[in-house]
Amino acid sequence: MNLVGKMLDNRYEILEKIGNGGMATVYKAKCHVLNRYVAVKVLKDEFTTDSDFIKKFNSEAQAAASLAHPNIVSIYDVGNEDNLYYIVMELIQGKTLKEIIVEDGILSWKWSVNIAIQIASALEVAHKNNIIHRDIKPHNIIITEDGIAKVTDFGIAKAVSNSTITAFGTTIGSVHYFSPEHAKGGFTDAKSDLYSLGIVLYEMLTARVPFDADTPVSVALKQVQEEPVEPIEYNDQIPNSVNMIILKAMQKNPNYRYQNATEMLEDLSRSLKNPEEDFVVIHKTAGNSPTQKIPTIYDIDKNTDRKAKKSDKQESTKKKSKFGQFLEQHKAVKIMLIIAVCIGLFLAAMFGTLAIFSRPSQIQIPNLVRDENGNARTEEAAIALLEELGLKNYTVEYENSDEVEKDHVISQKPDYQENYTINVTEEIKLMVSQGSLDEALAEKLKNTKVKLPKKMVGKKKEDLIKELEALTEDLDDEDLVLQYEIKEEFNEEVEAGIVTEVDHEAGEEISLDTSLTITVSKGSQYKDVTVPSVVNKSEADAKTALGALGLKVDVVYDENTNKSDGIVISQSINASKTVKEGTSISITVNKLPTKSKVTVNVNLKSLMNYTEPEPVTNTASNETNTTSTTTTPEIKSSKVVIKVGDDTIYSETKKLTTTDITASYTASGVKDVKVYVDDVVKYNKSVDFSAGDQTVTVE
Repeated sequence: MNLVGKMLDNRYEILEKIGNGGMATVYKAKCHVLNRYVAVKVLKDEFTTDSDFIKKFNSEAQAAASLAHPNIVSIYDVGNEDNLYYIVMELIQGKTLKEIIVEDGILSWKWSVNIAIQIASALEVAHKNNIIHRDIKPHNIIITEDGIAKVTDFGIAKAVSNSTITAFGTTIGSVHYFSPEHAKGGFTDAKSDLYSLGIVLYEMLTARVPFDADTPVSVALKQVQEEPVEPIEYNDQIPNSVNMIILKAMQKNPNYRYQNATEMLEDLSRSLKNPEEDFVVIHKTAGNSPTQKIPTIYDIDKNTDRKAKKSDKQESTKKKSKFGQFLEQHKAVKIMLIIAVCIGLFLAAMFGTLAIFSRPSQIQIPNLVRDENGNARTEEAAIALLEELGLKNYTVEYENSDEVEKDHVISQKPDYQENYTINVTEEIKLMVSQGSLDEALAEKLKNTKVKLPKKMVGKKKEDLIKELEALTEDLDDEDLVLQYEIKEEFNEEVEAGIVTEVDHEAGEEISLDTSLTITVSKGSQYKDVTVPSVVNKSEADAKTALGALGLKVDVVYDENTNKSDGIVISQSINASKTVKEGTSISITVNKLPTKSKVTVNVNLKSLMNYTEPEPVTNTASNETNTTSTTTTPEIKSSKVVIKVGDDTIYSETKKLTTTDITASYTASGVKDVKVYVDDVVKYNKSVDFSAGDQTVTVE
């Protein structure tokens, strides 16, 4: 949906799209009430149908709007119109921290710590207002042109209440920056944000994230199970204190991290002053302590047996006199009674001895959780030990565990402790790990297969997403969803919002642990522009006008003697036509040829090799005298014609003794110069009139 030009709430005019995220699209807009530019974040269509999501979107944005801090992007307004839900916020000029890391790589440790201090300061204020960000990552931190860090997207945080924070139908944020409890879908609090900040500082100083893998599930498993490589191993310029701050912030157990942003701020500030000082305290996990068995203490007042026996004795004493009198009177009875008592005592002693020796034997309780080297025991090894010791009465139960590897013993009952024995018949219970919840989910995803739609390329993005999500609607487990990633690219041939490529074949059967990459067209990267008229403009002015609109200009030259030299006489795309930026347009520029004057000098005498005749003297004699007469012969004449091309520039009859015939002609290009004498060509050569004024001598 293209919102450019739309007016929201009769106040915010959408000017251009400036960003695109997982949940929303960001536009630059102008607020016509306060006459200022703002950023408007508009929720994407696929989320607007979820009423719970919308309620969360509004409540969290309103909560975030209460935050006022120089390192937090301010939220000005929240609203909806025509099913468009949006947040109006401060417009920041700058780059995201992610863009800076991508461009510059590893950043200096002092600059990085300074940025981390600003982020922690923003989190300190947010946490004191019971707002958890939950998506701290370099993409959500804008560095202004003045070097100020601005944390954005508090609009997707949740105000902390008595309930836990949970994701609502989708994963918010990037798993590369999730805390372990967030990755497991558990309770997240302020300490989760500090874990993410530790990863951000790690990435600034190493140009890499501590945990990476091919799929989000694999990354989440690493967040929960693996310890990070210390950043100082990738960058030995990191001071010891900064290295330790990162490791403390990234402790798996939230209780071992910084407990609030203030604590982390203090250590970050101290690291700038004393970078190599060892002041960061990291919790050391103690070894397994044996469980102490505490004997049960009974109330002495409850033991009434002695009192009862004492009463019986007193009662018998009272009766003794009569019984004694009877025995004294019957001696035989007394003897028989003594014999019976002896036999009874003998039998009691015999059966007591048998009972003692027939009791089950006692045995030291074995350690079924750890072996002698302190390594966790597998279920198989624990049962083998029980069988070896003759302890046959055991039961095994199973549960998920994030701390204990799959098929290893989590605990035992009774607990192991030194010098504590049990009967060989006593029941022993083993609790065995089925792996973490994430491992169990990963196994389910791997074993569940779906068939992709028969057509994917060419569909609208929203339609394809609905089809993909429908593939798992009938499954009983809501965690079983198809993983996909949307990648948007400019495309000059396909309109925006249309799927141009999917990295799996249509109709292919895939398991749910496979992540699809769906490429969607962003439309043309070039704006529509209206072609102006540049006819009759100079070549330079035409190029400037068309280039300013982003058009490519090709120039061709032609000659039109009816037009001025150097002006545009035509253009390949008519004026007022709408085209895309980058379109090539050809302009024809009038180029008249260069003219010059050629002067032709003809030495006719030399040309004709003419020799002037000598005078002739005639002598006449008579009777009286002799006379001499000198006669000069007539000089011949010829018609001289000079032509340039088809034009005659000179035509006269000249004596053959003439040496200074001159004629001039102005023209352009290459033309033939010919000299005729009595209609006979005596000179014929081509002359370039574009070479400038020149003289041609014919002799």
